[in-house]
Amino acid sequence: MVVGLLRLELHFPGANSLKAKRSVLNHVKERLRTRFNVSVAEVDHQDLWQRATLGVAVVSGEQSVLDRVLRDILDCVEREDRLAVLDHQIRID
Repeated sequence: MVVGLLRLELHFPGANSLKAKRSVLNHVKERLRTRFNVSVAEVDHQDLWQRATLGVAVVSGEQSVLDRVLRDILDCVEREDRLAVLDHQIRID
């Protein structure tokens, strides 16, 4: 068993409240869960209007599969026009 983790630092330039940020963030989290069957959680900056850190976890039998899935997730999030990915880290154990 191999575990893959993706940490995403996000910026929401159009958010003027926590409610606005949560609206976008919940949409992104649900899309990732549905499309990729992964676990997703907001893990930092919960009290800031324009920042969030998402943690994504995936389990597989092969490292190459995890690498591909995590990169596909990153591409999916980067295509969301209501946010910007400031930084990301991929870890496969």
